[in-house]
Amino acid sequence: MSARTIEIRSPEDGTPVWELPTASDKDVLDAREAVRKALPEWARTPAAERAAALHAAASSLRERADELARLNHEETGRDLAEAREGVLAGAATLVQYAELGPLHRGRSLLGAHEAVDMMVPEPRGVVVALTPWNDPVAVSCGLIAAALVTGNVVIHKPSERCPRTGSVLGEVLGEHLPPNVLITLVGDGEVGARLAISSDVDVIAHVGSTATGREIAGAAARTGAKTLLENGGNDPLLIDSDVDPEWAAEQAALGAFANCGQICTSVERIYVHQDIARPFLAALSRIATGTTLPPLVDRRHRDHVHGHVLEALARGAERVAGGEMPSGPGAHYPATVLSDCDPGMAVLAEETFGPVAPVRVVRDFEQGLAEAASGRYGLAATVLTDSSSHAQRAWRELPVGTVKVNAVFGGAPGGAAQPRGASGTGYGYGPELLDEMTTTKVLHLATAEGRR
Repeated sequence: MSARTIEIRSPEDGTPVWELPTASDKDVLDAREAVRKALPEWARTPAAERAAALHAAASSLRERADELARLNHEETGRDLAEAREGVLAGAATLVQYAELGPLHRGRSLLGAHEAVDMMVPEPRGVVVALTPWNDPVAVSCGLIAAALVTGNVVIHKPSERCPRTGSVLGEVLGEHLPPNVLITLVGDGEVGARLAISSDVDVIAHVGSTATGREIAGAAARTGAKTLLENGGNDPLLIDSDVDPEWAAEQAALGAFANCGQICTSVERIYVHQDIARPFLAALSRIATGTTLPPLVDRRHRDHVHGHVLEALARGAERVAGGEMPSGPGAHYPATVLSDCDPGMAVLAEETFGPVAPVRVVRDFEQGLAEAASGRYGLAATVLTDSSSHAQRAWRELPVGTVKVNAVFGGAPGGAAQPRGASGTGYGYGPELLDEMTTTKVLHLATAEGRR
């Protein structure tokens, strides 16, 4: 038993929720050995049987959606209804990979008549899934399901900010799997680091901060593990002169304040054309002032968010709405709008990951597009415009994995865009994630006639 523990306090009022022991060094070693031993049999299991296990797990997950949503709410403060939607999204993701997995295949090659040539997909082996707190069930289900349905085994370490949610998710999924095919470890960054530096790990899939992603990439360069990294984002919203400023403000508020801005693809910086800047800011301020938000995940994160706001104000930004630290217990923070923001401010240059809408007024579409395309992150971006040529330019020129036109959220299921730059590497979700979780073996099978 580890001597270290993780204490979870309520984001609502700061009261203790529970305390859990972290995995010890021996726990990590035992988990790696156990999944490695379980790998050959699970890899030999027919794809249809692996898919059936995921279908059964999805059914169980739906049955326990209320329980998992409550745990998510208690640990992270997430709105209860949104947390339940996240659980159901996780169940849908299990079903998606249960359907896609048996269809994932290699291809035949045209070689000599006396031989058979094929490219055959095989599981990579031991997958370590390090998953986040902001949507813990949906994100975890995607990585875990894609790994399992292709014959890999998984060690899952949920974020230390939602250990009970992650543990119960592991129990729900594990009920339908052979022993040790999926092992969940409770732990902090040290536990994650011990998993990442192991030479007995074949894939490290991480959704979280850019800083941690860089450390994982460095460790994998030494061990040879494949990495799938969806890290920080600094997603821009570009607002053209020809759109309704009221509607644009609604879109901006949705993108910046949904889940308290704690979404990987939240709107992090706003570039609005000068012709509609005044009515846009007035509308956005009105929406922010009338918005009541649940708490942020914890006070440590709230300090980070408020630090970005204070830095912007000190450098000349104007507080349009919010931006003041609430008194009292918990980790609450108001919907905040800042104007007169400059590119060097952290609210525009870095990921705030909170309910902050920093606005920069631009003279024309060209300036807005150029500034929206700047920076080291490359996760997603949105453009609001009635101009088809501007929309075409935006999606072509923005160096990100996902571009949304006239909607800050949405998209068809199965999208698997690749993050770029500091935002990570590798496909996330969609059929392409199955490719990431497998490796290819080329087979040349000569016949006896070929030998003669």
